[in-house]
Amino acid sequence: MAWNLRGSVRGSVLLLLLCIVLSGCGICAVAQDVPPYTEDCRSGTYPPAGPTFKGNVPWYTVNLDQPPNERWHQLISHKKTQLTNLIQAIKDLAKSLFASGKIIELVDTKLPLLIGSLPFPFGEEIKGIADASGLPLGEVMLFNIFYEVFTVCTSVVAEDKTGKLYHARNLDFGLFLGWDVKNSSWMITELLRPLVVNVKFQRNNKTVFQSTSFAGYVGMLTGMKPGVLTLTMNERYSLDGGYIGILEWILGRRDGTWMSFLTRNVLENATSYEEAKSLLSKTKMLAPAYYILGGNKSGEACVITRSRESCLDIWELDIQQGRWYVLETNYDHWKEPLFVDNRRVPAMKCMNRTTQQSISFATIYDVLSTKPVLNKLTTYTTLMTVSDGNLEAYLRDCPDPCMPW
Repeated sequence: MAWNLRGSVRGSVLLLLLCIVLSGCGICAVAQDVPPYTEDCRSGTYPPAGPTFKGNVPWYTVNLDQPPNERWHQLISHKKTQLTNLIQAIKDLAKSLFASGKIIELVDTKLPLLIGSLPFPFGEEIKGIADASGLPLGEVMLFNIFYEVFTVCTSVVAEDKTGKLYHARNLDFGLFLGWDVKNSSWMITELLRPLVVNVKFQRNNKTVFQSTSFAGYVGMLTGMKPGVLTLTMNERYSLDGGYIGILEWILGRRDGTWMSFLTRNVLENATSYEEAKSLLSKTKMLAPAYYILGGNKSGEACVITRSRESCLDIWELDIQQGRWYVLETNYDHWKEPLFVDNRRVPAMKCMNRTTQQSISFATIYDVLSTKPVLNKLTTYTTLMTVSDGNLEAYLRDCPDPCMPW
């Protein structure tokens, strides 16, 4: 593999990654002395209404029988303006750090040279999105890289007394990406909400899997294969993290899998809970992650804790031991969460208060509507039941007082 940065395409893109890392510096003053806006467990929030509800998520269809570079054209034609607005904001953030505009020039001229390094069909789909949107290919690639390193989430799988499995998640995104002091919000998070879509991926006119995603993003973070499995992915913080994996990929080491691409591959191709668990625990990845997996039978649910190279732990649902749900934020379940980012304890308190007897879409939505589980980064909440193939997703907001994360 080539590791010499001088004069190389890979060296140019390294500067881009440093820009992404440094873009968080502006939040340093905001993060001090933030009150712990933790409220008592909420109730009666479902069906969604009121100030925390920003709207229903629209549905689209992606035809997997079409050539990859054509699959997203209809969706992107509807979301072109919103995608353009988001990417312009990302560019503005980069320019605020490097006023010369050199970073954007590198994105537009150098990053597209790496498109052929992405596994099929993802590179071709990204090309198609760039064509349909009229945006530069490098900027669409950058949009697809972001999710490997800036996702903060809460996911839970619970089993009721009848053996029915409920899988739900808050997708929190945009940490360190442009805090708007005037409006008390994250700029990128606000621009992401209009891009949230539900997608049915079909082959031969039959739905293969469903997902809640962002228009223009070809990987998956949340999805369901009806009758087979549900799957969400949460970021895992580690010194050997996503930045390192992406850098290695840029430098020519291509044996790791993008974590969102692995999520999509499992949703599309796995035929059972056990097969999915094997793929998610054994595949080498670019970034560490938590995979929260649900099956279609009693007891089939787990949190898979991953480093980039190996599986560190599989935490299983165990009804016999009284563990009727598994819940993951962004910290190893056997360790205490960071004290300034403790969404786990409030979420578990509310799950325990709900009880297995009363778990449902309504009560699990209540849990995910309780601050700080709901926070300024929350873009959407998705609820899934694999047995009946039901997926619901809602845009979210968190009015003040509310934690930034």
